[in-house]
Amino acid sequence: MHKFNNIKVIVFLLPMFVLFSSCKNEYKGCEYVAYFGGEIVNPNNPYVLFCKDNEVIDTLKLDKNNRFFIQFDSLAPGLYSFKHEPEYQYVYFDKNDSIMVRLNSKDFDESVVFCGRGEEKNNFLMEMYLKNEKDKYNMFEYFDDNFADFSREIDSTYAKETKFYNTRKAEIKWSEGFDMFAKASLNFNYYSKKELYPLIHKIRTGEDVFEKLPANYYDYRKKINFNNVALSSYAPYVMYLSHMLNNMGTINYHNHFTETDLALKTNINKMKIADTLIKNNTVKNNILNNIAFTYLLEDQNVVNNNKFLDCYKKFSTDTSKTNEITTICNAIQMLKVGNSLPEVSLMDAKGKVISSTAVDKPNTIFFFWTVNAKSHFEAAHKKVLELKAKFPQYNIVAVNINDTQEDWIKTLNDYKFNGITELHCSDFEDIKNKWAINKIHRTIIIGNDGKIKNAFVNIFDAEFEKNLK
Repeated sequence: MHKFNNIKVIVFLLPMFVLFSSCKNEYKGCEYVAYFGGEIVNPNNPYVLFCKDNEVIDTLKLDKNNRFFIQFDSLAPGLYSFKHEPEYQYVYFDKNDSIMVRLNSKDFDESVVFCGRGEEKNNFLMEMYLKNEKDKYNMFEYFDDNFADFSREIDSTYAKETKFYNTRKAEIKWSEGFDMFAKASLNFNYYSKKELYPLIHKIRTGEDVFEKLPANYYDYRKKINFNNVALSSYAPYVMYLSHMLNNMGTINYHNHFTETDLALKTNINKMKIADTLIKNNTVKNNILNNIAFTYLLEDQNVVNNNKFLDCYKKFSTDTSKTNEITTICNAIQMLKVGNSLPEVSLMDAKGKVISSTAVDKPNTIFFFWTVNAKSHFEAAHKKVLELKAKFPQYNIVAVNINDTQEDWIKTLNDYKFNGITELHCSDFEDIKNKWAINKIHRTIIIGNDGKIKNAFVNIFDAEFEKNLK
């Protein structure tokens, strides 16, 4: 359980406790009133987004002390999320809950602490999340094991987590509404391991264990509600369904196709299974979007993309203007080989706004980095300097994303990377939508004609240099 070791946190939250207590004791009309506030240490931007089911309910501006606060006159009990781009976490509200949160953007998940009425169950969710994240990293070595050893390990861990869940449930006495999410955080982490085992085991060892699994191996699937709207935006549930569909979708293909065709057939098969298995449109659309989002940013074969999108449009009923898949598709179309790179606004170290058209000259390499991934930052810069020595005709442009101007400049001052144009992206949404940037490992290459040569390549790919010749 998270503890308040920092006296400054307690002092900051104390006035809110007084307000919450007086509301609860003196005014019954506050029954549906909810408060949400907190403090962001080292903020990336001046806002916190308060959301429900991926839809923004309110944009909360940070004050001069990097704090935010809002009162909701009527907030339905349930799971919400708060985003401080590019990170987010969940917060659950029961009736009369009034919750404060404190976090440090440089260590987002590990630093989240809730306080106030409703704190215990929210800190439980955070603790389960951190346990599951740690478990994911520790589990990879067990995917190499034979079935008996693998099962023994995951069953032992599941038993410990179940005991922890039962103990906290008895202590906190949380509501049935919250219990659905508490159980989901427990069970779907366990179920995901079972779905992943045959796939990862084959990749890592070469052994196909699909037909060696016990007949009852997937019996837990019978207990799952595949049409649970309340869980449709909850990551453990969505990730489990994605793992399950990946398992079911690839099970019969093995090595009969090229890697590109296999990816297309697997993902189309996953969508067909989702359409058959999931009848609720809200849940199905979320899962289809998850499949499409992952696939479209990995496979840039235009013919395959069109086939995939035809299938996606057949099954998805999400025609909203906010559909991210539509945005990604539009961006991918604009980033075809031979097109001009769409214009975005960047910023130099002096704070001057610079159009990307001023730096996307013939023979240019764009790569991306963030302060939060220091090892990638160092490795990527060293790699491009090596490339610059071998291919001196290329201009190198490093684009920092998701960091404050101050943190960006401070990090650069600690290093000396001569020969690289360093710029900062202050509007992540713009560059994400126009350049389809969702991860820092992307590199964009402009050819000697000033047009896109390859907009979807990893600088650490073994054959990356072929793109520069």
